[in-house]
Amino acid sequence: MFKGKFGRYAITFCILGVVYMFMYSGLQNDQINIIYQFSAWTNEVCVAPLTAANVVSIALSFVYGSLFIKFGPKKTVIPCILLSALGCVGIALANGLASSVEGLTAATQAADSTEVVGSYALYAASLFLIRCTIMCCQLAGFMFATNWFIRYRGRVLGIITLGSPLFTVVGTSVMSSFITKYLGGDYRPFYVGVAIILVLIALITAVMIADKPEDVGLYPDGEDHAPASEDEGAEEGQATLGEVLKNSKTWIMIINFGCFNFIINACMASMVVWFIHLAMTNQEIVAQTMAGPLQGILGDAYATAAGGDPVTALGMLPNVLFIACAVKWLSMGAILGIPMSFVFGVIDDKLGTPIACICLGVTEFLPIIGLIAQKNAVATTGTCNVPMLILWGFGVACMTGGVPTMNPASVGYAFGRREYATASRVVLTLQLIPMAFSAQIMAALINGSNDMMGWYLCIAIVIVGIIFCIPMFSWGDAMAADRK
Repeated sequence: MFKGKFGRYAITFCILGVVYMFMYSGLQNDQINIIYQFSAWTNEVCVAPLTAANVVSIALSFVYGSLFIKFGPKKTVIPCILLSALGCVGIALANGLASSVEGLTAATQAADSTEVVGSYALYAASLFLIRCTIMCCQLAGFMFATNWFIRYRGRVLGIITLGSPLFTVVGTSVMSSFITKYLGGDYRPFYVGVAIILVLIALITAVMIADKPEDVGLYPDGEDHAPASEDEGAEEGQATLGEVLKNSKTWIMIINFGCFNFIINACMASMVVWFIHLAMTNQEIVAQTMAGPLQGILGDAYATAAGGDPVTALGMLPNVLFIACAVKWLSMGAILGIPMSFVFGVIDDKLGTPIACICLGVTEFLPIIGLIAQKNAVATTGTCNVPMLILWGFGVACMTGGVPTMNPASVGYAFGRREYATASRVVLTLQLIPMAFSAQIMAALINGSNDMMGWYLCIAIVIVGIIFCIPMFSWGDAMAADRK
């Protein structure tokens, strides 16, 4: 598909793009599961700087987009990657391990969260720094893909965004196993290793990536001529911020992908809350059915602290349904869903962006249906509905791979390559606002008087998102002359 000099740049970017998305997915939020598991600080204390950073990141999305216009994605992302590496070293130096025995189990650490030898202030600052800078990897990946590819835009975005569902499958579980088995529960060397990897990524970006093919004497898609859909001599980012805000396309994409992003965070952030809620509202049947897993996970504590009573043990481990049932099937479903990232890209290139967006919207029903089905299953059997868990995992992979593929593809479809940076800094930023509150909304509704209300809300939001994809058919692709 790609040959010669262009092929070398294209292949390098596709590989590096997958790494960008993998590291972004892991360090954006998922790394907190490592801190939860091995740190002596309580979960609430661990997550506090991440919560604050999530809010700040909304504004930073606009800032990074502005920097892309002024300096280019390469000069913007490299310092951000290095700052993320610095943050990883900071977490290692902060040392949130228990003071008595480094590498205690999570259960032991949780019993005494005061004996910590490290600095919480350094930890908080480091985690905040990582969350605020690693997001630039995703945004820069989108920008590189849009600059370098027009005809193959969807497929290339589909390739690089494979990194996100890939992390869902192997990231947290592999990291936890590695730290436990080879580092004795001490996550500090692991974070130093991540920092070294980030520095290498920055070096590769500096040496082997260019902002645009024109910077190295090439044209998008490896063609031998400039894009026919672009005015020769016109400068990038000519549209003003005001013009973008007045454009109806901007607000349609803010709404449709604002809805789709809301569902990702709503499903991912509330899944543990949902399984705990189901276990606690069906304690007797869940405790009896899950007595074996409870005893296996709690070990000696099942006989001592719980007195051999499964109901008491369930109170000690209310997330047993998630640990013992849901996680493995989430991974299996996610494995099945990994290729969907590329499938959406193919649909985008072959059938058009509006059709691909609607297909994506339909798949967003899958994780919702999978989670809703668990309520009756747990109430009647005391355990989970496995086929629906697989459907849930497949839907999660479709979302985490599909939305990052189609979101930038939609902006490129609406505004074209040259106006992408100007438009995306507005569209991608404002989409994050409802997403920032989705976890709190879902937690409140699940724990409220009508626990199904949150899922009904999610279904309604998906429907709204799909409806707002329909006007895209009337726009036409801004790069249509080069997409044939």
